[in-house]
Amino acid sequence: MPNILFRIRNKVKIKAGNEIELGPSTRIRQCQISIKGSGNKLVIKDGANLKGVQIELDGRNCTLVIGENCVIGEGCYLSARENNTSLRIGKGCMFSRNVKVMTSDGHDILSENRRINYAKDIQIGDRVWLADGAVVLKGSNIGSGSVVGINSVVTKSVPENSIATGNPARTVKSDIIWDEKLTY
Repeated sequence: MPNILFRIRNKVKIKAGNEIELGPSTRIRQCQISIKGSGNKLVIKDGANLKGVQIELDGRNCTLVIGENCVIGEGCYLSARENNTSLRIGKGCMFSRNVKVMTSDGHDILSENRRINYAKDIQIGDRVWLADGAVVLKGSNIGSGSVVGINSVVTKSVPENSIATGNPARTVKSDIIWDEKLTY
């Protein structure tokens, strides 16, 4: 269970029967964390740095994992909802401001009295950069080393070491390597 300093720096609501696991040198400030339902688990690994992020787990047996040394910016929203869904973010990822990553649409959609929009897992590889306003929707997989452009909406898979842009996002360049340091 998180320490008192974690709870002072963040708004945390966790229903009994759920779990939070934090790495020893995580930096989590001004975040809103809500875990409802039962059997849900939030894991934020060592060295992760989050500020002003909203995290939601709601349902049964959902898992949200943020890998080592990830940096997640203000206004981001990470959500694992419904039953048995997982949202897994690899090591060394950078999410800019106002990024949204959601395993569920949030509401049921019915056709002929049957639900047609079930939640699906999301997998984000290591060293993925999601630019301002990027959205990653249920069932998406983003390969390691990739970049998703500003305001792009990922609805499927993005291959490793690629750039994807647009709505819906499409791969526009492959075999790339990105570096967070600016060189002029």
